[in-house]
Amino acid sequence: MTGSAGPAIGTRVVDTLAALRPLAPFFCLYVTFGATLGFLSGGAPLILRARGVELAEVGLLQLINLPVGLTFLWAPLLDRLRLPILGHRIGWIAAAQAASVLLLVVLSLGEAWPLSALLALAIAACACVATMDIALEALVVETVPAERRAFVASAKLCGASLGGILGVGVLIGSYDSLGWRGAVLACAALDALCLLPILGYRESRLRETRSDGAGTAAGAGPERWSGSLARLRRLGGRVLVLGAYFAASYLVGGPNTLALLDLGVPLGQVGTLTGTVLPAVNLVMALAAGWLAARFGTVRLIAVGALGVLASGGLMVVACAGRVPDLGIAAAVLGFVAGGFLGVPVFNMIYRWAQGPKPATDYALLFGAAFFAAMPLRVAAPALAGWIGWPGYFAATLPLYAAAVAWLAVAVDRTLRDDGAAR
Repeated sequence: MTGSAGPAIGTRVVDTLAALRPLAPFFCLYVTFGATLGFLSGGAPLILRARGVELAEVGLLQLINLPVGLTFLWAPLLDRLRLPILGHRIGWIAAAQAASVLLLVVLSLGEAWPLSALLALAIAACACVATMDIALEALVVETVPAERRAFVASAKLCGASLGGILGVGVLIGSYDSLGWRGAVLACAALDALCLLPILGYRESRLRETRSDGAGTAAGAGPERWSGSLARLRRLGGRVLVLGAYFAASYLVGGPNTLALLDLGVPLGQVGTLTGTVLPAVNLVMALAAGWLAARFGTVRLIAVGALGVLASGGLMVVACAGRVPDLGIAAAVLGFVAGGFLGVPVFNMIYRWAQGPKPATDYALLFGAAFFAAMPLRVAAPALAGWIGWPGYFAATLPLYAAAVAWLAVAVDRTLRDDGAAR
């Protein structure tokens, strides 16, 4: 019996690997997405702050994230034009990824360059990564059968989480030995290596063999921008709710790592918290929050998470006032966990609000417009902290966060009541 069990186990392993192999190109590209954005927008501010850059200048680095919300401006170009290399989508993926690698190589040479030059290069690299992302999403829609997209989504989630760990946890944690040039070049090398699997992906054949018509639908003309503006007017109230929540969430939790640096926590330890603990917590909470929402109700889950975030902010006030680094670390971790409770409910509600004849446009507006509404405060937060001091800063953000989450909870509750869903 033992002899027959061995081959059976081996067969199952081979079958599992065969089933996972098609997911490898998507997984790899999302590793680069998480690693590059994590390093540029999460790790670089820590490096520069540790080198003595003023908080107001560090805050400007939040502009690195702008292209992620601006992709709607050039997405129609990706739909209309096919580059003279590879397939339609893979051609854009390869071009955007290659451009990001080139920009990172140039960035690696600029350790002593002015902050404005470094910021411009980082924004350009982020734009390339964001372009790769939307081309990849289009590739999934056009070539992956509907019944397999859940597996692709899981691969993307795992890849982005692992990328965040590599881009911030590993590269920033090893920064003392790698240095600026070594860390940026390592990120560029990772992007180049992770591009290779998608180059063998059979885009045309998969699109042609589908029977649901999605392959031919890809060439349909993109939605007119005037239609998007009309939808934005209808969704304005909900965009404001989300914008207030995103802004308040960043104000109370986003600068935590900068505060830890100012409390004397070593850069490597802060990098580990940001690049390892945070992505791991996000992954666990994403898996658990859906079950918790079904078990206890969406509004209650939002309330529990909000109370945890407020407690984390209160602990940061005490930690910064008393110069207690260990308490600051504990407060930051509590903030990671509590904030994780809100991620799934908030994005599930965005999906509900995006239901209708134009769900892609509505989702892009709900998330993108809210992101832009929060951007000025994200940029200004470090400067505000430098002006009034960390204890005063965190004390000031707590009532703003409480008001924003209360507004969100009311909007969510109203929606759930209207559609008869269980809270």
